[in-house]
Amino acid sequence: MSDRSYSASASRGLTRRRFVTGTGSLLGGLALAGHAGPASADTPVAPTPAGLCAPIPDGARVPALVVGTGYGGSVAALRLAQAGVDVHMVEMGMAWDTAGSDGKIFANTTRPDYRSFWLRTRTKQPISQFLGYPLDKDVPLYTGILDAEDFAGITVYQGRGVGGGSLVNGGMAVTPRQEVFPSLLPTVDPAEMYGVYYPRANAGLGVSSVDRTWWENADCYQYARVGRKHAERSGFPFVFVPNVYDWDYMKQEATGAVPKSALDAEVIYGNNHGKKSLQKTYLARCADTGRVAVSPLHRVTGVTPAAGGGYTVTIDRLDTTGTVVETKRVTAGRVFFAAGSVGTSKLLTRLKATGALPALNDRVGKNWGDNGNVMCGRANHMWDPTGTLQSSMPTAGIDNWDRGGAFAEVAPLPTGIETYASFYLSITRTPHRAEFSWNPATGRVDLGWDRAWKQTSIDAAKTIFDTINAKEGTIYRTDLFGAYKIWGDHLTYHPLGGAVLGEATDNYGRLYGYDGLYVIDGALIPGSTSVNPFVTITALAERNIEKIIATDL
Repeated sequence: MSDRSYSASASRGLTRRRFVTGTGSLLGGLALAGHAGPASADTPVAPTPAGLCAPIPDGARVPALVVGTGYGGSVAALRLAQAGVDVHMVEMGMAWDTAGSDGKIFANTTRPDYRSFWLRTRTKQPISQFLGYPLDKDVPLYTGILDAEDFAGITVYQGRGVGGGSLVNGGMAVTPRQEVFPSLLPTVDPAEMYGVYYPRANAGLGVSSVDRTWWENADCYQYARVGRKHAERSGFPFVFVPNVYDWDYMKQEATGAVPKSALDAEVIYGNNHGKKSLQKTYLARCADTGRVAVSPLHRVTGVTPAAGGGYTVTIDRLDTTGTVVETKRVTAGRVFFAAGSVGTSKLLTRLKATGALPALNDRVGKNWGDNGNVMCGRANHMWDPTGTLQSSMPTAGIDNWDRGGAFAEVAPLPTGIETYASFYLSITRTPHRAEFSWNPATGRVDLGWDRAWKQTSIDAAKTIFDTINAKEGTIYRTDLFGAYKIWGDHLTYHPLGGAVLGEATDNYGRLYGYDGLYVIDGALIPGSTSVNPFVTITALAERNIEKIIATDL
């Protein structure tokens, strides 16, 4: 067994009829469940810190306004507040602090309902089919937690709510290998990132590693142990990866001592208990300062220089159908763009093209990438079951970055039945970068992504999975992403770039052309981090805001 890790510094007697019948029952539940279940006594504590949410009034003046509440925005708000600056954060999504009729704040992954998707009337799940059964279903229009934003050639999945992407990811807290870092952010000193800012980010996020002894015997990680066996038999390093889940809580889930969360397939539509999302870490500390407030269901639409200094910021207040119910104008001394790679890039592209911020340079909107994301599944033999119980929090990956340009997360497929399937989300080396552009005919920002570019990522992922299939005598699943389709090449979970460090901004995120405007999120990173990106986004934000506070305030 490999002991390498990324540092944080059913039986053969099962017949096809029984298998399909069991799967059909599962899919029937997926397709027909249209609302939350009965109320539960296990209502979780509201994750958004009490007192943090306070809608900004029209005409307000604030020293610092942060657009977005994800990783970069939460870091900026906390450090500014600790430096004595009053901060207001504007968040397009909901606060996620009120339980539904089932007694839970967040919906279950296997039973999507109105809470699951952002302003869609039909779900758009990453895995859209299973054994020929379609999984998507009609849902009420609602400002749900997961946005599947469609562009030409790609769907970008993003978190919507106070806490941003931390609400909907699998918590894989990966620090890239230091020798890879110069190719990711060439203008940033690796020594200071690995000596100061990665450790600071990991501490702030509550990153920790799974108890290996427990993991080796836990039913919920049988799928990962099968993944390890197949990887190592084909000569690939299997690496353990830290996470932001509370491992003590998961151990109690496994014994039935506490309400199940990761062991109840909660992940892409939120996690009700054990995951340390930003509401429990950086945003909780923001609340403790008494200097930070958040306006949920508010969307920034305009930023222009104000006559008396600072910036006039136009903000729409939304209801839960996405309807604009009020438009506000406030004045901010400084504005920090932290709406995520897509949100920040779209906003800046529009503001430049429409004349609101014409002095932004021509690198705004450029150098956007998908972190090389591509998904696939493998059909294992009946003697390699992956388990009916699968934790939704992954703990490991297959590292073939040096030889094949791919890092593959060994991901769960928590259906509640035995599928004999191994599932993977790969992050790959890819040269392809896209550009956001303003379309005056539609009044929208477009993204110039070509689906054919994904072939580079498929080829990189195949360096792992073709080899494993050949060794194990197994085949790819062709029923997960459409009929007879092997690769999930239509999406990304890891959007990066669009306002890149040292291109659209200086080396600390200051936007060229305007004093007091900053980018502090994943838009700064040019398209790839070689691994899951949120720790790098957090660490870079820690670096940049420290410099900004020291020199600009």
